[in-house]
Amino acid sequence: MADGTDRQNESLGRIEHQGSNYVARLERNIPHAPGTVWAMLTDPARFVDWLAPGEIELVEGGAAKLNFVDSGIVIDSRVTACEPERVLEYSWSSPGEPERPVRYELTPAGEGTRLVLKLTAPDDEDMARSAAGWEAHLMMLLAAIEGVPIKFPFERFQSTREAYNRQLAD
Repeated sequence: MADGTDRQNESLGRIEHQGSNYVARLERNIPHAPGTVWAMLTDPARFVDWLAPGEIELVEGGAAKLNFVDSGIVIDSRVTACEPERVLEYSWSSPGEPERPVRYELTPAGEGTRLVLKLTAPDDEDMARSAAGWEAHLMMLLAAIEGVPIKFPFERFQSTREAYNRQLAD
């Protein structure tokens, strides 16, 4: 890889076309126990540091509400899967919008956790933008879990969006 931008994106996920959807799969090894990672994904006092203010009711059919104040995006959906410290899934959408399931899968990995994030969206949407947004939020998650929350890394978002656009063009 010729430059720092490409090296920075070596750990990018993969986007696949499945039927009328795109499915992105992003993976991270996190040096913390599944319970700690789960708390970052589900505790409003913790996920506000890397995602957005809101609440997620940890039962199937429970509310999943997030408010991205800076961008004006509001998520208002339902939890479709919840297995404590293993699986959380809800749609990244509001009523009247297409379903865009986001699924977090946690697996113990040594003393840490393997996090797999899967995002599904209709194939007429900008999946490179969506996947790049999640790359940025995962960077924020890794910082927040270490106790040093960061602001949205816009440069990372831009470089990963370009890399995902190249991936989709292949």
